[in-house]
Amino acid sequence: MTGEQVFVSHAPADLDLVQELFSTVKNFPFGVHIALEEIESGRSRQRLEGRLANSDVVVPVLTQRSAISRWVNQEIGYARAKGIPVLPLYEEADLRGAFITDVEGVEIDRENPSFTIFNLLCRLRGELAPLGALSVPNWYIRFPCTVPNCGHPVTLDITQGQTKLWKLHKHGKSITTTCDSCESVYYFDPATIGFLGRGDAD
Repeated sequence: MTGEQVFVSHAPADLDLVQELFSTVKNFPFGVHIALEEIESGRSRQRLEGRLANSDVVVPVLTQRSAISRWVNQEIGYARAKGIPVLPLYEEADLRGAFITDVEGVEIDRENPSFTIFNLLCRLRGELAPLGALSVPNWYIRFPCTVPNCGHPVTLDITQGQTKLWKLHKHGKSITTTCDSCESVYYFDPATIGFLGRGDAD
């Protein structure tokens, strides 16, 4: 599970929501291309179309704002025409119109963003590494150790299934990994894979 590309289509006014929902998703070893971030960074609309064409999954974020966006609707139509899987994130089920009326997606719960991110990761895990119901694709994030003068690469392997991760989250547990060099321990939220803190080696 490396090198896959996820294209996020959204209304400009929803950028803050999109960045919140994808903040930890962007830590995984696949590309996440958020439409407005791409344009604001100076990339042309033509290059953005290239990102869309080379995506493995397109995630339209459907709100009242994006429902009237011609760009979002064009990007959904393009993905469907090219056979690219579409995974809608929606505030209301009836926002999944036209090409994706019957496409299963993830409902956005603004009161509980952790649950939304968890469900988004569940669906992306299935789309990007469909190894069968009993298999658990090995996901990971990699980052440099933040201990001064260390900087050794640290990897969090996520071998648990999504059900197990949610149970850990509900019980206030974390998942951990350790720097092989300085033995510092890093703690993450099992639902969102968000960073919780670091414990220095004894």
